[in-house]
Amino acid sequence: MFGGPARALLAMGLAVMLLVAARAAAAAPAESPIELRRGTVTTTIDGVTHQAPVELSYHWDRRHAGRPGLADFELPFTLAAEPATPWGIFLPRVGNVLEVRLNDALLQAFGDLARGNGADYAKAPIYVPVPGHLLKAGDNRLQIRIRADSARRAGLSRVTIGPATPVRTELFESAYAWRFTGSVLLTAFSLIVGGIALALWLTQVDAGADGRRRRDGIYFWAALAEFCWALRVADGVIAEPPLSWGFWGVLMATCYAGWAASAMMFCYHLAGWDGNPRMRWLRWPMAAVVAGTFAASAMALYREQPYWLTGWLALEIVLVTLFVGAFAVATVRRPNVGRLLVAAAALVTLGFGTRDWLVIRLSDAYGETTWVRYSSVFFGIALLLIVLRRFHAASVEARGWVATLAERVAQRERELASTFAALEQVARDQARTHERERILRDMHDGVGSHISSAIRQLQSGQASSDELLRTLRDSLDKLKLSIDSIHLPPGDVGALLAALRYRLEPRLAAAGIAFEWAVDEVPAVKRLDAQGMRQLQFLLFEAISNVLQHAHAKTLRIEAQNLAGAVQLRVVDDGRGFDTSRVPRALSERAVTVGARLALESRPGRTVVRLDFG
Repeated sequence: MFGGPARALLAMGLAVMLLVAARAAAAAPAESPIELRRGTVTTTIDGVTHQAPVELSYHWDRRHAGRPGLADFELPFTLAAEPATPWGIFLPRVGNVLEVRLNDALLQAFGDLARGNGADYAKAPIYVPVPGHLLKAGDNRLQIRIRADSARRAGLSRVTIGPATPVRTELFESAYAWRFTGSVLLTAFSLIVGGIALALWLTQVDAGADGRRRRDGIYFWAALAEFCWALRVADGVIAEPPLSWGFWGVLMATCYAGWAASAMMFCYHLAGWDGNPRMRWLRWPMAAVVAGTFAASAMALYREQPYWLTGWLALEIVLVTLFVGAFAVATVRRPNVGRLLVAAAALVTLGFGTRDWLVIRLSDAYGETTWVRYSSVFFGIALLLIVLRRFHAASVEARGWVATLAERVAQRERELASTFAALEQVARDQARTHERERILRDMHDGVGSHISSAIRQLQSGQASSDELLRTLRDSLDKLKLSIDSIHLPPGDVGALLAALRYRLEPRLAAAGIAFEWAVDEVPAVKRLDAQGMRQLQFLLFEAISNVLQHAHAKTLRIEAQNLAGAVQLRVVDDGRGFDTSRVPRALSERAVTVGARLALESRPGRTVVRLDFG
């Protein structure tokens, strides 16, 4: 049917179609993500360059014993056609610093390749968008150049390139959430737990058996464990450490050990071993965990020999395993909810830590993340529950003590009230006794002396009936005044004068003496108590009695004035007067007793007895 040339052309066409079909079968569809595993790597270590085929993942520390250097990865892939949608590159783990190129065009740089021990971008997954014009149908090359620092988990995991939507949303965002966002949340959780424990440690102070104030150590170790872990986990989101890598690396390793040692100290207190002198030696291995990690990490970083830290971590796992085993046995012997929770969390965390040591430190796998950071959440929750349970128990106990103390205080108040009531009754009885004694004394000194005078007058036979009657009346008036003084308010001079007027005005009228009353409203004299009021009453009675008996006066005037806050009392009569150089003793003594200044003025027709209360 066809001639020779036609057959030749047909054969060539079929061959081309078969070749295209074969290449299309070998190449991935243009719109499907491609996982890049194989290529070549060119390494430069201490000035020596070496090129070799490579199959990802690539663990730098395992391949080169932790020596720092540079590596250029070239990962080829083939596209059947130019992509119709935006593409992106997903790097689960790569570092420490890097540059990403596609077909010799720079896409993005992370850090400075010329400077070692600086930033570390291996801590979080990376997504790199790809401009569409850089991809072409056929052969393409993804080029990744890294600078690897010693003991910083440098290397390159398997790389995925493909359409932006599945690569970013299905791969990158999920990995980013687990590693970066998860680290942020874990850090926040640890800070919250640590803050609660620290607040309880600072505020919960109890008195020990020796009377000294002590804080519960379990709160302190819970706070220290969570703060150490918060700083250690926060390193996962810090691409550029605030310190140089040597110091920062040692600090992070020490924080890890500090978390482990503090968690063990928490268990040490929870098991009650802190109160057992025979168990106190357990604190030294915990201190050795921190000191040994510090020394081993410093040796590993500054000597660029990671196996120092790897070997020490193995020994640390053995020590922690022995401790956790002892704690688990103690928990089984004396189980409770708190110890069971912590023991379970400790066993899970120990298992995850052992897995991390095997996978991260010993295997060639790269791209794996640590599991212990997530298991630590269980331990943190257990710590938080224990802390809150102990705080609740302490609060209940404190409320019980408060209730007991309140009952004791109430009982003491009842006892004091009963004692006070008894004392008040005794005081009232004593007051009544003193009042009776005063009345009897006043009767003896006043009424008694007047009656004795009347008896002497009768016995002498020389006294007239008027004199005898005057003596008896004085005696009766003084008795009445003594009774009136019982009801006088302290310091109320106006009331005292009113009572005096009520008792003596009839006698004055009977004696033919006109009475004048010139008493203004005066303030109370504060220093006049009940005894002072009686003394003032007797002083005034003495002055008036003298007028009745000796003055032969026709008028008697009582005055009281308020002179700028000072009270002045005056008894004035128009009698014959007396010699003021001979002051009646009773007047002067009573004036001194009531704290008043006594002034006497006397001449025929005017006599004044004045009292000034300043």
